[in-house]
This record gives sequence, structure tokens and C-alpha cells, in this order.
Amino acid sequence: MEDRTRAYLGGRFRDHYRWSTPTAPPDPAAREWGYIPWTSGPDTTMVRHRSQLDLGDIETFLARERPRHVYYSAGYYDDPSARSMAEKGWRGSDLVFDIDADHLPNVDPAETTYAEMLAAGKDSLERLVYLLTDDFGFEDLFVAFSGGRGYHVHVRDEDVRGLDRQQRREVVEYVRGQGVELESLVEEEAVGGRGRKTPTTRRSLPTDGGWGRRATERIGDFVDDLLDMDEEAAIDYLQSFDRIGEKNANAVLTVVRDNTEQVRSGNVDVHPAFLPVARQLVRETVEDGAAYIDEPVTTDTHRLIRLPETLHGGSGLLVTPLAPDEVSDFDPLSDAIPETFRGHDIAVEVEDETRLEFDGEVRVVSPGRKVLPEYAGIFLMARGAAEKAKE
Repeated sequence: MEDRTRAYLGGRFRDHYRWSTPTAPPDPAAREWGYIPWTSGPDTTMVRHRSQLDLGDIETFLARERPRHVYYSAGYYDDPSARSMAEKGWRGSDLVFDIDADHLPNVDPAETTYAEMLAAGKDSLERLVYLLTDDFGFEDLFVAFSGGRGYHVHVRDEDVRGLDRQQRREVVEYVRGQGVELESLVEEEAVGGRGRKTPTTRRSLPTDGGWGRRATERIGDFVDDLLDMDEEAAIDYLQSFDRIGEKNANAVLTVVRDNTEQVRSGNVDVHPAFLPVARQLVRETVEDGAAYIDEPVTTDTHRLIRLPETLHGGSGLLVTPLAPDEVSDFDPLSDAIPETFRGHDIAVEVEDETRLEFDGEVRVVSPGRKVLPEYAGIFLMARGAAEKAKE
């Protein structure tokens, strides 16, 4: 990045911070703070191990330093400015999740557009919020668009603060659906009538919550779909399942028709031929419901996370706080554009052909000197795809 570009971005970040009022997280004095300034050179330099007392008033600090990135810790400490973690005196940490579109299944950064990546990230975010509220019962959730390639979720319920790394890893495994399969979910119960010397067991999926309930609901939908089909269509459909040929397809169809309520209730032992179907339906339940998160962020009790309502130095977009019920309608390529950067055009020197999608408009920018809306120019410069043109 050329000095002219860096100076322009730093100046415009300062202009933004002069009029913005970021909201501090709960108990800011107990958290570690860090930031990355607009320094020259190929590498960024993190300034960390700062307390709020070191920084002073956050609004004043931002306007004065106009940092490229701003962070605060998920952890709470006795002495947040101590240089080592051992000296800080850890009290506990929020449970923090990071969804980075670069790491999502079926997302290839070289082939996927920025807008498509963000859409995939939002889909995973909605799954995550549902799992955290519905399965865990967490109530104090704070959600934010990261300003870059994804989203952050902070769980601030006091009960989570004391969780150690292993306990946080177990939460990660749950929301990612790791290890969830038919055999890990089924519960066994002894069955048998009078006179039986040896009781038998029946295996069923739990219906009271979690992945078991979701799998049972999916099986119920499968039953509804199957019963709505004529016999020929039903047999063809069943043969699309792994390890189901025509003979077993006929057996499954008969079982579902004759034992509809047992199948709906999660009984997977109604017939051996039904087991492969149940296994595949459980796999599909996990594929459709799991949230793909960055494990190291959640398990790290000392992680620094972006301060909401600040600017992302790699995009110029706003780290935007969201209520959980606002997520579905949120469009980061419109709603996260800072008002400071709207209403102006600037000239930039574009290095390579780039596709931009802002405010519902797709623009393919070719190399060379181009006049663009300021937010688009800042986006390209912040990503290293353009330099500020000489006036």
C-alpha cells in the first residue's frame, strides 16, 4: 500500500470516528484492548495488552488514533494490561463464535464471489443462533457482522464465563454436528410382554430436544413425503438412498405404511431395511442444521474480537451489531456501508479486474484509473486491490 493511499484511508477513518459513538462491551475496564494502526510496511503490527484506562475514552481514542482495526478481549481480568496471561488474573470469558466464509464447506474463495461468501456465512449464522437459543437456552446473545468475511456471536450469559477450553470445545463439536450419527443418538429400552424369559430392546431416537428431535422431525417429513407418492414413485425415491435396492425399497415402503406412527416416533428398529434410510436422514439432518464455526476462536478464552461499530481495515465496512431477529433481513453490502463514505466519488488506480456488488448493483471494474463511489474505492484500497489516484 502506497503512503498516499494509507494517509487517505487513515484520514477518512478519522472523519468517520469523529461522528461515531461505538458502544463499549459490558465491563470494559476488565477487558484487554488491542488495535492495529495504519503503519507502513508489508506487515501489520498489533498493539495489545492495553486496558481501557490506557486508551482513555473510547470515542476520543478512536478519533485520535483512527486505527485500522480495533479489538477487545472475550476474557475478563483483574489486570488486563499485564503483559502475560498468567499475570492478568483471568476471571472468565464470554463464549465467542466466529463464522468466516473462507472456511465454510462448498466455498472456494477463488471461485465464489464476495456476495456469495457473505450469503453462505449468514446461512451458517442463522443456524448457529438457532442452536444456541433452542438447544442451549442461551438468552444474552450479541451478534455482529465482522465487516470482513463473516459474523461474530457473543454469548454473555454469566453461566458460560467459567467454561474451560475443553468444555468450549464440546460446545463447538455440538453446533458443528461432529460425531452426530444414528448410533450416537439412539436410545435403547427393554421391551417384551409377559412370559418372555429374555427381554428384547428397541432403539429409538430421542424426541425431547437436540439433534435427536431434529432427526425425528426429518423422519416425519420423510414419512409424509413417501405416503403422498404413488407406489412407483415411492419405490424410485427410496432407491435413491444409499444401500437401498428394489427389494429393500419395497420392504421400507411396507414398513412405513404398516407402522407409520412407530416410524414417526423415531423407532428405527421397525425393520432392518429401514436402518440405512434412518442413517442417511440423520446425516442430512446434520448437513442442513450444523453451524460451521472457527473452533480456535471459541476455545480460546483469551481471544480478542472486533469492537462493534468500528471500521474493518480490510474493507472499510462497519462492524455492524445485529439483534438475532434482524439477521435474516440484513444485507452487509448495503447496511454495513458507513454513511461517512456515501455521497462522494473518488478516483483510484485499480490493479486487476474486480467485481463489486454494493447496494444491489453489480459493477465490474477494469484495471486503470476509475472514478467510483467512495465506499467502493475504499473497499478496493483497503483490500490492496487499488491505490489512491493522484489528483
